[in-house]
Amino acid sequence: MARFSYPRTGEPPVSAPRWVHSLFETVNFSWVWVILRIYLGYQWIQASLHKISDPGWTQTGASLKGFWTGIVAIPEKGKPPINYDWYRAFIKFMLAHNSYTWFGPLVAYGELAIGIALIVGVLTGFAAFGGAFMNMNFMLAGSASSNPVLFVLAVMLILSWKVAGYWGVDRWLLPLLGTPWRSELRQQADPLRAGS
Repeated sequence: MARFSYPRTGEPPVSAPRWVHSLFETVNFSWVWVILRIYLGYQWIQASLHKISDPGWTQTGASLKGFWTGIVAIPEKGKPPINYDWYRAFIKFMLAHNSYTWFGPLVAYGELAIGIALIVGVLTGFAAFGGAFMNMNFMLAGSASSNPVLFVLAVMLILSWKVAGYWGVDRWLLPLLGTPWRSELRQQADPLRAGS
């Protein structure tokens, strides 16, 4: 078991298995996250392209309206697509307020943005969270498809946010934002920061 402590805050040490530390907090396995990022990003871009080219998604929202209308319907026989009444009520609220007109383009271009961010490795943790959130909403709407698998992959990227974008823009962006890596020289020059 590896032991990681936070001496400046006075918090008790936190233990984690060495493999967890190696996988999620070191750059040794960053090549794994590159493969996962590119695969997941490609999936999001593919999902967005047919929506972006469809005026029913990007201009009128009619395609999304049709989808929402179908999922809120409760069939006479069988199980409705939406299991949770609160989610059905939410979709009905969105339908009643014509929210599909602005939500359709948001979904289409949101999927594209998530895909690009994952492929280039920019704010990977946030991009993966956005993808997982969309997957969760698709699943709540009764659309399983590939969403459960994509959701699990996104969670893996969220857990590895510190190193998932190391072979991408995050390698330079995250240190500029002040997290999570510090060079050996900076740690040696600042002994207080070396222990954090």
